[in-house]
Amino acid sequence: MSVTPEQVAAATRTAGLDLAPETAARIATAIAPAFTAFAPVANTLPFDLEPATFLIAQRRERRA
Repeated sequence: MSVTPEQVAAATRTAGLDLAPETAARIATAIAPAFTAFAPVANTLPFDLEPATFLIAQRRERRA
């Protein structure tokens, strides 16, 4: 899996920030090794380890 400067720029635009093309390229180069290393286990981790939805899952378990 590779991260392109265009993907970085699109993500930051979504957050309301604009990046210079050089900055987007630098960020893409910096994070690409982490994405590559994580790729073999992507989508194999248990649901409760995904931090954005952890509280939702935790609260649902309490109600049950």
